[in-house]
Amino acid sequence: MTLVLPFFSAFTALGLLCYVLQFWSVLASRGKKTSAPGDAGADYLPPVSILKPLKGLDDNLFDNLESFCRLDYPCYELIFALQDRNDPAYKVALKVRDKYKDRDIKIIVRRRNEGLNPKVNNLLSAYEAASHEYVLISDSNVLAAGGYLRETVAPMKDPSVGLVTNMIEGVGGRTAGAVLENLHLNSFVIGSVCFLDRVLKLPCVIGKSMLMRKKDLEAIGGLRGVKDVLAEDYLLGRKMNESGKTVVLSSFRIQNVNHYWSIKRFLNRHTRWGKLRWKIGGAKYILELATNAVFVSAMPLVLLGPSRGAVTLALAASLVKTLGDFHLGRKLGAPMSPLVYLLVPVKDVLIGLMWFVPIFSGTVVWRGNRYMIGRNSALGPCPETAARRWSYRLVSTIKERFA
Repeated sequence: MTLVLPFFSAFTALGLLCYVLQFWSVLASRGKKTSAPGDAGADYLPPVSILKPLKGLDDNLFDNLESFCRLDYPCYELIFALQDRNDPAYKVALKVRDKYKDRDIKIIVRRRNEGLNPKVNNLLSAYEAASHEYVLISDSNVLAAGGYLRETVAPMKDPSVGLVTNMIEGVGGRTAGAVLENLHLNSFVIGSVCFLDRVLKLPCVIGKSMLMRKKDLEAIGGLRGVKDVLAEDYLLGRKMNESGKTVVLSSFRIQNVNHYWSIKRFLNRHTRWGKLRWKIGGAKYILELATNAVFVSAMPLVLLGPSRGAVTLALAASLVKTLGDFHLGRKLGAPMSPLVYLLVPVKDVLIGLMWFVPIFSGTVVWRGNRYMIGRNSALGPCPETAARRWSYRLVSTIKERFA
């Protein structure tokens, strides 16, 4: 037991070192300009089809969709795709189209069940309706500034570039779950993406914003090639890279709006993402825990109790991480109150606990459906055993009794 504190102290130091590298990667990527006035890419403005798969009422949905009607770009079309006219997002899409009659806006309603990935099913209908060679896949919870499309298109001037994706930042946060989500997006997520791109030179695609040429997409199997995987963005990026095309991470950040998330939704989201990374990364996933300095530093408290050394280690790691996230947030201009950063240690401990779940569970519930997750996030139907059905009924009954 005498080696417990030195062991976890060493791993805490390693985690903080990784955090510093992630911090540097974000700042370095932020300073990288995609284009500037006079650059060759700055005047490259081909027509673009923006594909928006819609499902339910995301936070700030009307404003999110409206922001894409105000882009500073000469020629583009917006395609909203839904499975059902009874979806509440359908009325929002109609309101946006009615307000911006001067914009080229299409609303496609078609039920598709070609694959197990519901987002890709929606995208297939939008893709078939796209008029232009360049297609931009954009999630419905994204809020975009006016220069977004110009900056994202600019790297495509180079024919060797096959896909452009964007850095994201979490904004909003009117509930505890939403605050935790935004804290994680603005630290671990953006840091990991920039570290992979800047330091390890590995393509890391954010599914919330993916720009491609149709011919390049079709050359790697098209959207149907990713219809039965959970991580369609990761697989598209990998296929594009393997085909010899470059994947570019644009420095232009888009906003992921999260206002009213519950803590349960936060936990479910990152448990699902953890399962995804476990199935994709395998043994590499184990290294992820070592980068969570706050969680690692808390282990001596569990194993040894609240000794002076254990408390000092946990407090020191929490302080460094909290101040670091606060400073990074200020550098990125994240509109978050300084007080919310006091939740950083809580968030990191929760993320650390969720890290273990994927090792023991190979199923995921997504949009009301349960799937088995295989290698590289391949989805498969989850067999409904009698025991599972009875457990669902028992849990439902308990919830009804105590709701």
